[in-house]
Amino acid sequence: MSRVQLTVIAVAVALIIGGCAFYLGRSTAGSQGTQAATAPAASSAGERKVLYWHDPMVPGQKFDKPGKSPFMDMQLQPVYADEASDSGVKVSSQVQQNLGIRTAMVERAEVSSTFDAVGTVQFDERLNVAVQTRTAGYLERLNVRAPMERVAKGQALGTVFAPEWLGPLNELIALKRSGASAELVAAAKERTRAMSIPADLVRQAEEGATPPQARYTLVAPANGVVAELGVREGVAVSPGMTLFRIAGLEKVWAVAEVPEAQAIRLARGQKVSAMLQADSSQTFTGTLQEILPQVNSATRTLQARFEVDNKGGKLVPGMLLRLQVAGASSSRLVVPAEAVIRTGTRAVVIVRKDNGAFEPRDVQLGADFGDQLEIVQGLVEGDQVVASGQFLVDSEARLRSVLGSLAAAQPASAPAPASAPAAYSAQGKVEAVDADSMTLAHGPITELKWPAMTMRFNKPSPTAFADVKPGDTVRFEFKKKGDEHELVSVHRMGGAK
Repeated sequence: MSRVQLTVIAVAVALIIGGCAFYLGRSTAGSQGTQAATAPAASSAGERKVLYWHDPMVPGQKFDKPGKSPFMDMQLQPVYADEASDSGVKVSSQVQQNLGIRTAMVERAEVSSTFDAVGTVQFDERLNVAVQTRTAGYLERLNVRAPMERVAKGQALGTVFAPEWLGPLNELIALKRSGASAELVAAAKERTRAMSIPADLVRQAEEGATPPQARYTLVAPANGVVAELGVREGVAVSPGMTLFRIAGLEKVWAVAEVPEAQAIRLARGQKVSAMLQADSSQTFTGTLQEILPQVNSATRTLQARFEVDNKGGKLVPGMLLRLQVAGASSSRLVVPAEAVIRTGTRAVVIVRKDNGAFEPRDVQLGADFGDQLEIVQGLVEGDQVVASGQFLVDSEARLRSVLGSLAAAQPASAPAPASAPAAYSAQGKVEAVDADSMTLAHGPITELKWPAMTMRFNKPSPTAFADVKPGDTVRFEFKKKGDEHELVSVHRMGGAK
């Protein structure tokens, strides 16, 4: 083949390859142009709008395009418009499972005001009976020689000799033997009654069969124990002197220390079941008789007095009883006690919203039922609250800078200065209010190792806490300022100041 023919073939092949490349280039460019033209439409039709990109570990920094994070070895994550409009922090289901986050539903439950307490057995002082003598004489014989001996009704306690009775009894015998008129005999008998001579001795004197006996036996007027023994054998006795005091045991008192929060739910007549602390198989029944009108300032408790049946006499003073007080049941809105975070000044729960986000919510608590707490305000029936893992959700919220710290009084982005003095809270009663100070009787303050005391606190200004008056029960906060203590806030119980 000649050189000219080879040249023609090479040019033809080059033209063919160039044409194919031109066609493919046009096709590719056209395809890309078509996709670029349709992309905005797809974005507006179905794609989520990206507001910005950020590093989840440094959420405050925003970027206008994707790429690698300058802070961490990871890619920037997009933040979409629908996410930015949601309040709270979102945690994926896988992370929730790994963190052990468990939720519970706010529900209404039939709960009662039943609670347990420990009571100490005491004598029922209404059953006490005093045994006295109405005449002067001598205790010739003593049948009961030691206190706390059990006695039965009608049992002999001792024998008293009364010399003063001999004269009236001999006079009555003489009148009967001499055949005196009925008027004289009646007058003599009236004199014996005035001197409290027992009828048996008067009848014996009237019969005149035996010499007059000026002795009589003291008997127990009721069943019980001799709680007080005031005499010994052979001693002289006088009218009105208490020789024995007998305490009944058919019923006893069980006195229990009841916290203020539970005492307000008690009422007279409430039934109580009791069992021995040492033997739970022995049970007793009783009723609430009285709530003593006095509060122990150290323990903030009241004494409740329960009347317990003791017909078998197994209960004696000093024994311990476990009491279960039954109250009326009612429908209450409750949550698990573990779902509530108490900061000292407020109560907070983490609520799971319908879109899966978590947010904190302040609640007002009511009665404490042990493993459940009553919710008075802040939640509705059907809400989902976090029952475990609240602080892990809070940590996630801190990373996202959405919720902030649940316990801090200010945002996490603006922490309190390290030099700011600590504030302490307590509850007490206002004793006096001056222009520059307030005197409060408060309970123990554990953080400062203070016992209950009455002390003076400075006011930040003369016009501060103007509505607080002596006698108000308040919850207050204070801080140390030099050698003095200055009030930060004062809240009246039942209403904020």
